[in-house]
Amino acid sequence: MYEYSRLAGSALILGLAATPTSLAQQWAPGYGYAAEDSRVQKLENRVNQLERMNLELLSALEHYGALQQAPPAHAPPPQPADAVERVEASNAPSAKPALRGRMSVDDAGVVGVSSETSFKILDHAEHTNTKPLKQLQARAKGKTPNKVTLGGGITALATYQRSNRDSKFGYLMRNPTSANQIGQDVSEAVVHSAQLSATANLTDTLTAYIEMLYNPEQSFGSGTITDLNRNQVQVRRAYLMYGDLSRYPVYAAIGKMDVPFGMNDTVSPFTNSTNWHSFAALAYGAQAGYYNHGLHARIMAIQGGAQFRAANSPVEDTSVPSRINNFAVDVNYTADLTDSVRLMGGASYIHGSAYCQDYPIFHFDPCTDNNPAYSVYSRMNLGNLELIGEFAETTDIWPGTAVPDQTNPLSVFDAVKSQAWTVGGRYAFNTPWAPADDDLLISLEASQFRAGDDGAPWERQNQFVAGVSQYLTPSVNLFGEYVHVDGFAPLNFLSGGNFPDGSTWSDADATTDAIVLGLQAAF
Repeated sequence: MYEYSRLAGSALILGLAATPTSLAQQWAPGYGYAAEDSRVQKLENRVNQLERMNLELLSALEHYGALQQAPPAHAPPPQPADAVERVEASNAPSAKPALRGRMSVDDAGVVGVSSETSFKILDHAEHTNTKPLKQLQARAKGKTPNKVTLGGGITALATYQRSNRDSKFGYLMRNPTSANQIGQDVSEAVVHSAQLSATANLTDTLTAYIEMLYNPEQSFGSGTITDLNRNQVQVRRAYLMYGDLSRYPVYAAIGKMDVPFGMNDTVSPFTNSTNWHSFAALAYGAQAGYYNHGLHARIMAIQGGAQFRAANSPVEDTSVPSRINNFAVDVNYTADLTDSVRLMGGASYIHGSAYCQDYPIFHFDPCTDNNPAYSVYSRMNLGNLELIGEFAETTDIWPGTAVPDQTNPLSVFDAVKSQAWTVGGRYAFNTPWAPADDDLLISLEASQFRAGDDGAPWERQNQFVAGVSQYLTPSVNLFGEYVHVDGFAPLNFLSGGNFPDGSTWSDADATTDAIVLGLQAAF
C-alpha cells in the first residue's frame, strides 16, 4: 500500500531524528566496545518502539477511513468504450463538454474507423438513398467521434450462370454484354466491387464525405472486365453536409449523391431489386431534409442533362448539364405500432427520369422533353419478419419504346410508360454459432421491369431471388443466392436500331439462372 509505506517511512524518520545521539556519533572512533554495545541495544529498543507506534497509528487511520489504496504505478488509465477505433490527438482534457452525449470535434481523436457504420454506408443493397441521414444518425450517437473516419468495403463473388439464349444473360448485377459473357454457360470468381471512404467532422455541424469505387463488373467502360477501361477507380459520391440531429431536425448537402426518389431497397443479401436498376438515380445537386418523430421529408435540386444514373432533363434539347432544371421530392413516415411492429410508408416524385429518349434508345442521349416519374413504397417489420413493397412508373410514355419505321415488323407495338415493382420478405433466425445480434437471414423477392407493349420482345424483365446470409460480425456478411430472370431487355437499343436489318436484341423469352456465393466485408 502506497499510503502505508509513506506514513511508516515518515514516522520512522521522525523517530530517528528524536534520538539523543546521531548514528554518526554512536559509531565514531574513540568509543569503547562496551559502550558501543550498550548504545546499539538502546537503538534497537527505540526502533522496536517506533514500529509499535507506527502500527498503532496505521490502525487508527484505517479505523477512521483516512487510508486509501492507490492504483499501482504501472496501471493504465481507464479507456473509453470506443478506444480501439480512435487515435487520440492529445492527452490533455478539453474545456468543451460533449454535446448531448456526442463528442465535440475539439474533443475527438484524429483518425479512426467504425466498421459497422462503414458497412451500412457502403452497402449497395439497403438504405440506398438515405446515406446522409444514416451518417448524421451515426454521428449523433457517437459512432464516428473522430475528426476523420476512414472506411472501406469489398465484395468477392463466385458465380455460375446459365441462359437459354446464346450470350444473353439477364442478371443485372453483371452487365449483360456479349464482350463479357459468351455462350450459354458462364462462371467466374471475382472481386465484384471495392470501396474506400472518408468522413470528416469539420465542425460540430459540418460533415464532408468522399467515396471511391472500383466496380469492373458493372462499369460503363468498354471491353471485358480485364480491360483497363473497366478497371478504373471513380469518385462515386462526394458531398459537404450541414446538420446535427442532436440539435436540429434539419440537414442539407451539396455535391454528387443519391437522388431521394423511391426506396429502391432489397431484402436479398446482394442482388439489387429491379426498382433500383430502373429508377435509382445518382446526380449532382443540392439536397435538404427534415427528420423528426418518424417523419422524413427531402427535396433535391438536380443538375439537368443526363446524369450519372436515372435522371435526365434536357437543356435546350441537349444532354449538357448546364442548368439546374430537374428536382425530386420524397416524403415517408415511420410509425411504431407496438413494441415489435413498425410500419413505414412513403411516396416520391422526380421531374426528369431516365425514360425520355426517342428511338433508337441510348442511355445518355439527349431528350426532346423530360418524362417525370413517381413512386410509392412501404416497409413493415413484424418481429423477426420484414416485408417490403414498391411501385414506380413514369407519368408519360417512353417515346423510344415504339419503332417509328412503319416498314419494320416491330412497329406494331405501341410506346408505353416505363414501370417497375418489387415485393419481398426476409426472416431472421437466431443462431447459436454467431453473436446474438447476428442472425441467419432467409429472403425471397420478386421484381419486374416493364419496358414495352404486350407481346413486344422488350416487354419486360422479371427477377426472382432466394437468398440466405449469415453475418459473421456486424460488418462481415457471408451469403448465397439463387436468381432466376425472365426476359432480356437491355436499356441501350432496347427496341432496336443497332442492327442493319432493324431487329432488336431484346428477347422476352430469354431466361437466366444464376447461383451466387459471396462475402461482403467492411472496415
